[in-house]
Amino acid sequence: MTNSTPAQSASGQFTSDRLLLFGATGDLSRRMLLPSLCALDAEGLLDPKVEIIGTARSEHDDQEFRNFARQSLEQFLPAERRGGMARFLNRLSYQTLDANQMEGFNALAAKVGEPKDGLSIFLSTAPSLFEPTIRGLQASGLAGDNVRIGLEKPLGVDLASSKVINDAVARAFPEDRIFRIDHYLGKETVQNLLALRFANLMFEPLWNAAHIDHVQITVAETVGLESRVAYYDDSGALRDMVQNHMLQLLALVAMEPPVSYDATSVRDEKVKILRSLRKVAANETVTGQYRAGAIGGQAVPGYDEELGKDSNTETFVAIKAHIDNWRWQGVPFYLRTGKRLPKRTTEIVVQFRDVPHSIFHGRGARTVPNRLVIGIQPSENITLSLMAKVPGLDRNGFGLRSIPLAITMPDAFAGPQRRIAYERLLLDLIEGEQTLFVRRDEVEAQWDWIDAIRTEWEEQAQEPKTYTAGSWGPSAAIALAERDGVTWHE
Repeated sequence: MTNSTPAQSASGQFTSDRLLLFGATGDLSRRMLLPSLCALDAEGLLDPKVEIIGTARSEHDDQEFRNFARQSLEQFLPAERRGGMARFLNRLSYQTLDANQMEGFNALAAKVGEPKDGLSIFLSTAPSLFEPTIRGLQASGLAGDNVRIGLEKPLGVDLASSKVINDAVARAFPEDRIFRIDHYLGKETVQNLLALRFANLMFEPLWNAAHIDHVQITVAETVGLESRVAYYDDSGALRDMVQNHMLQLLALVAMEPPVSYDATSVRDEKVKILRSLRKVAANETVTGQYRAGAIGGQAVPGYDEELGKDSNTETFVAIKAHIDNWRWQGVPFYLRTGKRLPKRTTEIVVQFRDVPHSIFHGRGARTVPNRLVIGIQPSENITLSLMAKVPGLDRNGFGLRSIPLAITMPDAFAGPQRRIAYERLLLDLIEGEQTLFVRRDEVEAQWDWIDAIRTEWEEQAQEPKTYTAGSWGPSAAIALAERDGVTWHE
C-alpha cells in the first residue's frame, strides 16, 4: 500500500477525503447518518473533497443509492437544513457487499480507491459481522496507516464478547484510529455539561460530597419494541441503556477536571470514575417489564404481547450506584431507565444539600435545597432552582419560594439547535478528533460493572416486576429512592 501524508485537521490528525459507510441502506443510515452528512454539507462543514461510499448487501447502483438517500433526507431532515441537497447527493456512490464473502472486498477496494489521502470507515453492522468485515478490510488493503474506523454499538453482550470484538479490531487498527461511538456524547447538552462544570468557577467548588446530597440520571422512553425485537430481547434495559449511555453520563458528571480538553485527558478521567464504581448489592437494583396500558391516551400492548412470547427480559431498571473515591464518598447516584414510561426524557438532576442553618425559620420560612436539572432530550435546557423572597408585605413572616433560573438553548443561541448527535460524531470521525468517542478501557470497565449486576440477578433469581405502560415503572423503584428520603424528579 502506498503511504502519503493526508491533510491534517485542527486536532493534528489526518482529515479523510473519503467516508465508507457499512450498513448504508439500514435504518440508522436512513434516519441519522445520511441526514447528518447532508446537514454538515449544507452548513459548509463537510470539505468539498469528501466522497461518501455506501455499502451493504442490498443490490443497488450509484443512482439507486442516491434515490434512497433523497427519500431518507426528505423524510428525516427538515427542509430548512437540506440546502444544496443535489450537491450532497453527487458525493454519494455505492458498492454491494456481503461481508461474509471475502472476494467482495476487492470490488469494494476498487470502488473506494487507494486510501492514501485518508479514509474513514463507519461500521454499522450486526456484531457477528465485525470480525469478517475486519478481515476483509485487511485483505483488500483498506486498513492501512491512513484509515480509521468508527464502531457503532453494541460492542458485545458482556465483557468476554466485548474483548473478542475489540481484539479483532485491534489486529487491524491501533487504538488511536478506533472510534467507538456512543451517540449520547454527540448531543449538545451532554457536551455542555463539560462547559458547565469546567468553564464556570461557581460550580466546581461545590461539586463534591460536602455540598451534593445525591444525583439522579433518568433516560425514559415512551416507545416499546418498535423494529428492535430480536436485539432488545437479547439485550434488555441494562445492556441497552445503562452499560453505555447512562454510564457515560455518570462519568461526565463525576469525573475530575481533566488537564485539558483533549481525547487522552478527558477519557483518562472518565475511566477512573468507571473503575471506582462500587459493586451493586441486590437490594440496590429494581427491574421491571411493562404490561398493557396507555401512552398519550392510546392503548398499548404489554411487552410479551409485542414480543409474541413469554420473556424475562427487563424493560426497566433502577440502580442505586456509589462511587468509591474522595470526591463522591457517601453520595448515591440513582439511575433509572425504561420503555413505555409516561414521557420521553433524558435528564441529570444534581440535588444540593440544604443550608446548614437557616436564619429564616423564626419567621416561618422554610428553605428548599438548590437543584440543578440538565435536560438533554427532548428539550435541551439547564435549570437551577434558587431560593428567593416572595414579593409583598407580610406582618407574620418572611416568605421564601424556590424559583427556577432557566437557560433554554434555542433561546440562548441562534442557528440550528436540534442537531442530530451524529453530525458532531461523523465530523469528528472524518477529522480524527477522538474526545467524544469511547476508549477500550472505558468499554471494558463499563462491562465489568454491568456483568457483576447481571451475575447478582442470576444468583438471587431476580425476575422483573411488572408495571403498567404509562407509569414510572414498578413501585419498588420508587421505594428504592424513598427509603433514603429521596423522590424521583418528574
